[in-house]
Amino acid sequence: MRKRKGLWLGATLAWLAFAIWYTDLGGPLTDAEVTSALRVLEAQGMEADRLQEFERFLREDTGRQFLMVNNIDLRDTPPPMPAFDGGGSAEQYSDYYMEHMYPELLRRACHPIFFGEGLGGVAVDVAGIEGARGWDMAALFRYKSRRAFVEIITHPAMGERHAYKLAAMEKTIAYPVEPGLFLSDLRVLLFLLLALAASLLDGWFIRRPG
Repeated sequence: MRKRKGLWLGATLAWLAFAIWYTDLGGPLTDAEVTSALRVLEAQGMEADRLQEFERFLREDTGRQFLMVNNIDLRDTPPPMPAFDGGGSAEQYSDYYMEHMYPELLRRACHPIFFGEGLGGVAVDVAGIEGARGWDMAALFRYKSRRAFVEIITHPAMGERHAYKLAAMEKTIAYPVEPGLFLSDLRVLLFLLLALAASLLDGWFIRRPG
């Protein structure tokens, strides 16, 4: 009986530890945090209209996780960039940008959810958008919160690396969405996996002789 109780307690504590790390418990961004972020982004060269739009995004913070939807069309021949003597491919530029992004994402419980290649440049429905055909790939990234997102994009290395992302792309659009139903949430998946593992081990303890 003691082993069974320890099993369920261990599974519960493991899930709680992950859920606390995976969830931003700090609430919405404060005015001071928003002001500081905007100051950094302005220094990085963000245009005034984008800065105003971004300010609204930050001030409407709910403190919850969100997903970034990315549509990407890579350049066939990107311009030469300093880190690549004689120029590099769009894929090399993207990889160079993500060398910074992935560590910053993962240490803040942010991560990619989905990558997929476009099928033959087909756009099934396009309305009210110019040049919206011919996407090479799509990606979804999960951000723990807008606070985590701000910490990443205002990182000192982001300004220089971001230029490589833009150089790699013929066109792109990235926009945030706040999920209402998100069954791929790792908190849900880990809960189910731990519950299944604990149930199987609990059954083994019950059936175990002596």
